[in-house]
This record gives sequence, structure tokens and C-alpha cells, in this order.
Amino acid sequence: MNQSLFASPSSMGLLANRYQLKQLIGSGGMGEVFLANDILLGGIPVAVKFLTQTVVDKKMQQDFAREALMSAALSQKSLHIVRAYDYGVNEKGKPYYVMEYLCGKSLKDLIPLPLPMFLTLSRQICLGLKCAHQGINIDGKICPLVHRDIKPANILVIPDPILGQLVKILDFGIARFLNYTSTASTSRGFNGTLPYCSPEQLDGEKLDSRSDIYSLGVMMFEMLTGKKPWQPETDYFGAWYKAHHFEQPKAIADVQPTLKIPEKLNNLIMSCLAKKSCDRPQNIAQILQVLNSLEDSNSPSIPTNLASSSILSRPLDSGLPITVEQSCRKLLWPPNKPIQEIVFPQLLDTPQGAMTALWLMLPKQEIKNYALSTRYNQFIFMTSPHPMLLWVTLLYNRQLAPKWLPCYLDMQNPQNTRLVSFLAENEHYPLIFFTLEAPHSCTNVLSSRIEPTQRQMLKNWAQQIHSLPPASQPQLSKQLLKQQYKQMQSRILQHLESQPQVVLSGF
Repeated sequence: MNQSLFASPSSMGLLANRYQLKQLIGSGGMGEVFLANDILLGGIPVAVKFLTQTVVDKKMQQDFAREALMSAALSQKSLHIVRAYDYGVNEKGKPYYVMEYLCGKSLKDLIPLPLPMFLTLSRQICLGLKCAHQGINIDGKICPLVHRDIKPANILVIPDPILGQLVKILDFGIARFLNYTSTASTSRGFNGTLPYCSPEQLDGEKLDSRSDIYSLGVMMFEMLTGKKPWQPETDYFGAWYKAHHFEQPKAIADVQPTLKIPEKLNNLIMSCLAKKSCDRPQNIAQILQVLNSLEDSNSPSIPTNLASSSILSRPLDSGLPITVEQSCRKLLWPPNKPIQEIVFPQLLDTPQGAMTALWLMLPKQEIKNYALSTRYNQFIFMTSPHPMLLWVTLLYNRQLAPKWLPCYLDMQNPQNTRLVSFLAENEHYPLIFFTLEAPHSCTNVLSSRIEPTQRQMLKNWAQQIHSLPPASQPQLSKQLLKQQYKQMQSRILQHLESQPQVVLSGF
């Protein structure tokens, strides 16, 4: 893109009467990325990517719109594909699309990786690719998506409170559009990144998922060794064409003699680099099967920083003083609350002082079923556009559907600030169960533990609220938190499923 089009943030103005462009934050072969604020949604940050091509032809605009729509639909299906929100063409004919703004590191800045991190990130990359290759439904037809430009620069790794590191694949669907515009304007019809291109891509052939698998093989080789499988004398097209078509890849052991990896992994990477697509793994599921077995044998995938934002309470954990539990069991369902399946926080007076508790009403059988569940909690605080806290508690039993208990607290409400302050004062909070069936009595009391880092975080939030300006958009913040909640549910379940199962006896 011509840099003079956006000389400074102050001169950028609004894009599509919605996105206030702020500053250039990245550039590459596909275009340039700007940080922007979505004015329609209260100024939340987004990333706007302008593509290199100028699109004035009506057919090309339609093709770009189709690719952008497919990319957006795909991003709703997989946690590991960057979320796309909007697209368009500006007055200069530059196509753009709007993505979630993520703070993380490019995979190219992290390699080479230790084996445990390699396995964790490779597995997530494969999950994103698998979702794309399976396709999305467009007008009743399943349309598989091939990325066409898998490389470390298109993989973003962001800190995640649940998984430790979360992979996001960038530029899905856009490579095909760029390939189309290149084909329309050049004789060669090639658009990609030479070191990672499959032989069939260099030949301009029709591509399927096995082309991405070849690129993935090149990237996995580099993730482990810091080097590519070939080192041609030049970076010109002809040199890379020769390497991909006629030269065998170097052996991992020759590139990094001190690196010890399982033979199964070495064989997997080399099979991905086969010249003929029929000799590679035929789908991502086959690669995932190998990676999963290696991850299981290497070590359990437990994020090192999980305790900083969430905690597990095992079925036999109590943590509540017996006097508190006895007080809870004497409680009556509040007369101002409806008789239905609901959950809400409320202060509780106990012999130990005030305590924040979760009150919930469920059918009697459900209460019994979840009596031996694992409890998990997480908190997310949003200061803008309106201060809002999401407090999630999960009852997890592998034999049952997970029971999610989300609470949204408007932190401008002094009563909710008080609830959070008392929540931070105690190591455990009670979950008080009332039966949906009459007489709606309390039949069980469980507890969920809040570890010290979480408690300090809650204290800081309760204090921070006093320095925030008044706001009046609670529904907007709640809507944004609901989006985050939906995204994090699969991550939480993925983490819990990796935990060793607790064996209970004597019940």
C-alpha cells in the first residue's frame, strides 16, 4: 500500500464511517495492518488489514467479498483462526478486512522451540487447519478452505490464561483471493512464500489440503531446528523451484545434531515433505493422531501459568468451615427470586463474617449428579466501554454435560463492588444448591477455591473502579464479555479433559 495514503493517525479519519485508524502496526507481502478503534462498539481496538492489490473490477470485488465472508465464517468455527469481523474496499480501491486485535508474538520470533512447546503449538495449528479443510457450509454446499500460505509469520502465539499459549492462524482465505488477482494479471499465476510452497503450488496446479500439509512440514522442521529443510544458493523462484521439486530435504539430525526427537516425529515431518501429494499424510487428522500420542507420552499439557487466573477444586475439596456450611443449609430461597433454574451471587452472613456466595436452583437429580464434580472458576474484567466483571464457575464431571454458571456484574453498582471485595477476602466461596422442586430447600453446599493471585486480582479490580470515569453502556460490555465467554469455554474444557481423572470411592 502507498504509505502516503495514511500519513499520520490524525489524518487517517474514519474508514467506512466506523473504524478510526490509529497507526501502522505491521506490514508484509500481503499488505499492511493498522490498529484501529471500532467506534460503533465503543472504541474497542481492532486490526484492519489493507491488501496489496487494488480492486476496481466488479468481478474481483465479488470474489474478495466471497473470500472474506468464508474467512469470517471459518473464524467462528475454530478458536485457532483469527476472528474476522468485517470487510470492504476503500475509496482508493484497496480491499481490507477487520480482525480481532491480539497482543502476542509471531511464531517466527519464537523458533526454535523446545519439544513440549513444539507439540503444544503444532497441535493447535493442526486443529485450526483441520477445521478449515473440513470446510464451511455456503448456500448448502460444503466449501473446504486451503490456506496456501502457511508459514511462521502467519502464526500468532498469544498468552492465554487457560492453555498457556494460544495459537491463531492469520490470513485464512485471503491467500486464495491474492492468488486469483495474481493469476488475472500475470502469466505465472503464483502467489505465496517460496520456502514454504508445495511443488504443485509452484506449478500453478489446483490445490487441496495436502499442499497445506507440505507447508506445515516445512514449518515444523523450522520450528524444531531454526533452519529450513533446504538452503538454496539464492532466493529466486528458480532456485526454490529446483529445491522443492528435485532436492531431498536435509535430515533433522544433520541440521541439529544435538536435537533429540522421537523417531515417530521425525518420520511424520519427513512424510509431510514428500514431493508427491499422494505420499504425504492425506489429511490433518493423521498428523494430529501422531502429535497427540507424542504429547501424551512426553508430558501432560498443563499450562504453567494457569493458576494466575483460574483454579480447580476437586470433588472432595471442602475448604468451608463447618459452621459456614451449617449456616448455608439453613437458608431459604429469597422470596424476590423466581422459581426457575438460575444462578446469582449474594452476600451471606456467617459466624466468620460476611462472605460472597453463589446461590443456584437446579432440579434435585442434577444437584445429586454434580455433588462429586470438579469445580473450576475464572474471572474476566472489562473497564471499557463500561466496567463489567464476568465470574464463571464450572461444575465438571466427565460423565455429564458441563454445568456453566456465569455471572455478569456491573461494577459501577456499589453493591456488586462490595460483592467482589468480599469475594477477594476468602479463599473459598460457597455454592448453595436449592431444589427446583417444592419446597425449594437447600440440599447441598459445595465450595470453589480462589487462589491468592486471583484474590489479589479481584482486590485490584474492586479498587480500580473508583478511578474509572462514569459510563453508561453496560449492555455493550456484557455483549463483548459474552463473546469472550463463548470463546473460552472450549479452552476450559480442553484443559479439564487433559487432567487426570479423580477416582472416588466410599460413596
